[in-house]
Amino acid sequence: MTLAALLFLGPLLAAAGFLLGRRTARRSRPSDVGTPVEHATFETLHTASLAAPPLRAGLTAEAARKSARGLRSLLGTDALCLTDRDTILTWDGAGEQHHGPQVMRQIRTLLDTGRDRAFALSCDDADCPLRWAVAVPLTVDHRVLGVLVAYAPRESAVLARAAGEVGRWVSVQLELAELDRSRTRLIEAEIKALRAQISPHFIFNSLAAIASFVRTDPERARELLLEFADFTRYSFRRHGEFTTLAEELHCIDQYLALVRARFGDRLLVTLQVAPEVLPVALPFLCLQPLVENAVKHGIEGAVVRPPGEAPAPVRAENAALRITISALDAGNEAEVVIEDDGAGMDPERLRRILRGDGEPSGGIGLLNVDERLRQVYGDAYGLVIETGVGAGMKVTARIPKYRAGVHS
Repeated sequence: MTLAALLFLGPLLAAAGFLLGRRTARRSRPSDVGTPVEHATFETLHTASLAAPPLRAGLTAEAARKSARGLRSLLGTDALCLTDRDTILTWDGAGEQHHGPQVMRQIRTLLDTGRDRAFALSCDDADCPLRWAVAVPLTVDHRVLGVLVAYAPRESAVLARAAGEVGRWVSVQLELAELDRSRTRLIEAEIKALRAQISPHFIFNSLAAIASFVRTDPERARELLLEFADFTRYSFRRHGEFTTLAEELHCIDQYLALVRARFGDRLLVTLQVAPEVLPVALPFLCLQPLVENAVKHGIEGAVVRPPGEAPAPVRAENAALRITISALDAGNEAEVVIEDDGAGMDPERLRRILRGDGEPSGGIGLLNVDERLRQVYGDAYGLVIETGVGAGMKVTARIPKYRAGVHS
């Protein structure tokens, strides 16, 4: 059983005992199958599965409103209240006359101490069913984000324990929500790092190449300017962390068009793509940096070597760089291979780069892409790189065709 499953099941199965006492008294229908304990456990897990998704958005008013009914059903209480540190986010159930500033006053100590608190209620309405409440802190990393308050007609040690368990389960969902946000921020930071690689040097050289055609070949200058605009628009887009293989290959084509404008016949590119893999979703700006790395270190020779490392064999002046890009169908995966016959790299230096110990100009794109693939798909899907000094470089990336949460 996974850690996530244990976090999910542990507190809820404890709370199921409370539900069992309330629900096994009901008469079983002839169609019922299983023991009362199994029924209570199933109902608990089913109800929890409905309450969990809204909480993965964090402790907001909308998330509280959507999850409150399920949480109240989990506890079998007459009313339930969720708050953040300052306000009541939602109230579900009877006794709305208690829904007011007094709630925040009653839980103020709990917000400071982070300890469960039970208290009696006074009410002028003789028909009000609420006479007792238990409040449980909702914490993430020892920070109290808010409070779950369960209300009942009378004091109940069983309800107090069940509320504590459900409160801790809610806290786990909120912690997962924060992890999701942290992951999103990390991915955004990594994409910004890749965008920073689109250096002023590349922009200046691209515009200079375009300018050189303005008088001699105005039509080509216009086409290159459109390629440049589309390439920068795609690279700096703001929506979504995923794209399609088709869009990424189109971005690569635009990038190569700008490079060819500078180097002409010194850059030879072969492209082999299986149409069936074009819709496959993958992390945004995941392949273009690999091609850029091949061009940058293969044809431009922009390589900074650590002191003491032997230089690679010098390529003949004006020698062409050959790059082969293939995206092929490999069953449940798309296999993308980017291979060049450039200067290559010392394997030990490559290992340092992939550990994050390499120099900034020595392959930030390789490290960035490798880390993002592992974050999205798991360690089995990191880059596979074959290289050697003077032997060129071959980079292979395997992209699952279908993965939950990955869509363009």
